[in-house]
Amino acid sequence: MTTIIESEPWLATVALISTIIILVSMGMTVVHLLRGPGLSDRVAALDLTALLLLGAIVLYSLKTGNPMFLDVALVLALLGFLSTIGFARYLEERNKP
Repeated sequence: MTTIIESEPWLATVALISTIIILVSMGMTVVHLLRGPGLSDRVAALDLTALLLLGAIVLYSLKTGNPMFLDVALVLALLGFLSTIGFARYLEERNKP
C-alpha cells in the first residue's frame, strides 16, 4: 500500500520542508517558553507548542498512511484547547483585585 506522499514526488518535498519548518518553530517556541517574560507569554508558547506537535503528528500520519494518528491529533487538539482555556481562567482570576 502506497501512501499519498509516496504517490506524488512533489508532496515528499513539501512534507520534508514542512517538517523542517515545524522543527525550527518548535525549537524557537521552547526557547520562548523557557525564557518568556511573563506567565501569559509562556501560556501562549505552550499553546503554540501543542499546535506544532499537532502539525507534526498529522504530517507523520500522512507519511505513514496510518489514519489512527489523526485520532491522536484530534485528542491533542482538544486537550490543548481546554488547557489554554484553563490557563486563561487562572490568569483572569489571578489578576482580580
